[in-house]
Amino acid sequence: MIRWPLLAGMVLLASCQLSPPPMPTHYVAGETWQAEGVWHYPQDSLEFSQTGIATVYRDPPQLTTDGEAYDPTALTGAMQTLALPAVATITNLENGLQLTLRINDRGPADPGRIIAVTPHAAALLGFGAENVARVRADILVAESRAAAEALPGGGGQKLEVGLAPVGAVRQVDLGPPGRAPRPVGIAAAPVAVTAVEPPPQRLLENLRQVSPVPGALMIELGTFSRQEFANLQRARLAAVDSRIEPSRNGRATNFLVRLGPYNAINDADAALRQAIAAGAIDARIVVQ
Repeated sequence: MIRWPLLAGMVLLASCQLSPPPMPTHYVAGETWQAEGVWHYPQDSLEFSQTGIATVYRDPPQLTTDGEAYDPTALTGAMQTLALPAVATITNLENGLQLTLRINDRGPADPGRIIAVTPHAAALLGFGAENVARVRADILVAESRAAAEALPGGGGQKLEVGLAPVGAVRQVDLGPPGRAPRPVGIAAAPVAVTAVEPPPQRLLENLRQVSPVPGALMIELGTFSRQEFANLQRARLAAVDSRIEPSRNGRATNFLVRLGPYNAINDADAALRQAIAAGAIDARIVVQ
């Protein structure tokens, strides 16, 4: 004898399980947020290339910041200040493995990590037993722009289509909590960007191999266009043993206030915590 209510319930359950995860519901520039004593200021910008330490999601959400269902098998990740969604190339500098990820969530909370990725992405990229790796994150501007403009509230209203600012922020005045930072000394020039179709929600596993560049770890405490400003920063952070390194930027010279180098991630983490405690709230770990 067939029990129709039970059978109907099983069919309903199966249909729910087979339903695709919800698409992203909205474009997110984001609000100022704080974690572990550090304020983060999301920017309505897609210009980003940075080295640092990646980690695997610790406490994944049910829904990501842009409204997607979190999927541990997808090629996605979380970053602290990018407009969402974005598309980025993540390179594991330790082994040269490279993947394209969709950045659809805000995080990680740890100021010593620049990106949190799904367990599947971490496995493909060859993260070690500690679930961390030295990486470089390069945002794909055209693909990110297309992904944003396909959503309600997306980049069509906020980002210039066909133009992308090129430049480097040499110093950021963070100011008090709750106020967006004021970039100082930006050299920008517009460049043409070719329009592309929005990338699919679930990216293909296009794993590439490039040359490994593991590098040592450094703590950056500030980058300045004038040495006297670097001297002031170093004096303000007298509690840590920092130094000033000149760095050529085209025809100009920048002055970097730094700690390191460190070979072990644990040592870099300890130095970062000390720097933040000394007042360098925008200090970050980079790969030299």
